[in-house]
Amino acid sequence: MDKQTTVAFVLIAAILMIWLYISTPPPEPQKAANKQISSSLNLKDSIDNKKDEPKQEPAKTEPKQDTSAAAKNFASANAPERIITVENDLVRLELSSRGGKISRYFLKKFNNWYVRDLPANAPDNQKNIQLLNYDKGSSLDVSFITLEGKVVNSGALDFTADANKYYYKISNDDSLSIVYTYKSVSNSVIKKKFVFYGNKYSSRLELELFGMNNQISNNQFDFTWKGGLRFVEENSADESNAGNSSVYYGGEQVIVDAKDAGQKVEKDFNGNVSWMEVRNKYFTAIVIPDNATDVDGAYIEGHKVNYPNTGVNKFYNTSFKMPFNNSDYEKKAFTVYIGPVNYSLLKSYNKNLESIVDFGSFLGLKIIVRPIAEYILLPLFNFLHSFIPNYGLVIIIFSLIIKFALYPFTKSSMYSMKKMQMLQPKINELKEKYKDDQAKQSQETMKLYSTYGINPAGGCLPLLLQMPIFVALWGLFQTAVELRQQHFFLWINDLSRPDIIYNLGFKLPLVNVEHISGLALLMGVTTFVQQKMTVKDPKQAAMVYMMPIMLTLMFMNFPSGLNLYYFMFNLFSIGQQYYVNMKHDDMVLEPVKNPKKKGGFMERMMEAAEKNQKANQQLKKKK
Repeated sequence: MDKQTTVAFVLIAAILMIWLYISTPPPEPQKAANKQISSSLNLKDSIDNKKDEPKQEPAKTEPKQDTSAAAKNFASANAPERIITVENDLVRLELSSRGGKISRYFLKKFNNWYVRDLPANAPDNQKNIQLLNYDKGSSLDVSFITLEGKVVNSGALDFTADANKYYYKISNDDSLSIVYTYKSVSNSVIKKKFVFYGNKYSSRLELELFGMNNQISNNQFDFTWKGGLRFVEENSADESNAGNSSVYYGGEQVIVDAKDAGQKVEKDFNGNVSWMEVRNKYFTAIVIPDNATDVDGAYIEGHKVNYPNTGVNKFYNTSFKMPFNNSDYEKKAFTVYIGPVNYSLLKSYNKNLESIVDFGSFLGLKIIVRPIAEYILLPLFNFLHSFIPNYGLVIIIFSLIIKFALYPFTKSSMYSMKKMQMLQPKINELKEKYKDDQAKQSQETMKLYSTYGINPAGGCLPLLLQMPIFVALWGLFQTAVELRQQHFFLWINDLSRPDIIYNLGFKLPLVNVEHISGLALLMGVTTFVQQKMTVKDPKQAAMVYMMPIMLTLMFMNFPSGLNLYYFMFNLFSIGQQYYVNMKHDDMVLEPVKNPKKKGGFMERMMEAAEKNQKANQQLKKKK
């Protein structure tokens, strides 16, 4: 490769490495992780020793007074809290009489990251993740200001349920309806009707207001979700990087992200809002009004907190601005989805919920990257898994298919580099001959390329064309909930996390690496082999060693599924390069018989070099 090609390769690699470095969150310190294990195991929702059998008696707690929400007609909660548990095929949730709302929400198919440290006979309440920050706020509440100027939040009120049991289990096509009712001193009524389905993550909530026309001021009330979602992954810094809140507003998703610790972010939306959500890395809670026209706007407030010993967290308070027509009876209805960020599942609701899935972007390439991931890579990935149960094997086959798909690009690139290697001695002769005249050297080099029909950008252009595909693949594997806690083989027991084979016990500066990833090492070794096979110029020997080292360090913190893909892709590339080298060992570099017509790439470069030479000569004459 000549100097221009080398510079191009270095620039491409530098851009990729900088982007990967910026996008990769730092891992949590080992001490923090250990402390988080301890604290997580002691969380109330993680050590609840209740069994999954139906409850015979209602749970009781001491009554709480909430004077801040008190108003003349709306007394704060003073009765024991009563819990109703509902279980379907996918979730187990708890409904509370305190506010008539969902207070806890367990996903039965997804376990906590520390499940490996729990005894085999640990109850499901400890194993399954619980998503709601019930101690940081309250979900699905009605909030308004009375005519007397008092703030009322339904989360502080005692509701009564029409249910006669404290445990319900439904499945398949079954459904269950539970109505919570609050009646004020003046006979104003707030009703919440929940409809749960046997095989869905979503439920329906119908909100009815009776006789509230003399209670709510400003012709508006808020429908709120406070506290966001709990962080449930071991690396909270990584989870924080993916966590945010957003609305679908004006035909697009608008994201509000509390990126800086200690600084509150706020965003007001006026007008129709199709839905609003909060999310962590792999899970989301979405509230969808039946009609966007029933909403006058939305409000999102978020803040990020750095804890000295337990990592990072983000909290979001969100609310819909609901118009109140000041009538004796009003009804609003919502769909509430609380579950995994799964593209196919979200798309099935036909509400543009799939826009929540982040496939990544780079240098403004989102408009190109997302369609590639959305309509090509993800369907292929899911198709392979439909008959290959192990996701590790899926990734291997997937990488082979992608390699075949990119074969025309890589073949052109490898063939061009092979010809450049053969031309290198002649280029070195020109450099020596015109070492005192750079302009002449460039001009003669361009003539040499034209004579032998070589495009100096032939090795770089295919790499640039592949960049959107690589970015889309990075986004796909970085955020795919399908890979969470998926075992491959041997030490690779979670394809969504780094495959750690050794903890260093200290953190390497600049790169934030404190452990060794086996797949990252293998990826680095195969990158080195590729470099040795393609780079023959002794002056470029440093690049052969530096690039694999830098990439290896950066990939140490990446999910093992992503590293597995790049390792296999490198292996297939090495095989292809070996085939190209063997096939063209007897290649003879000969001048082309029919050079390209004027106006081609080489001609334009030659003209530019000639103009540059003339400009330099005129400059010398003036001096």
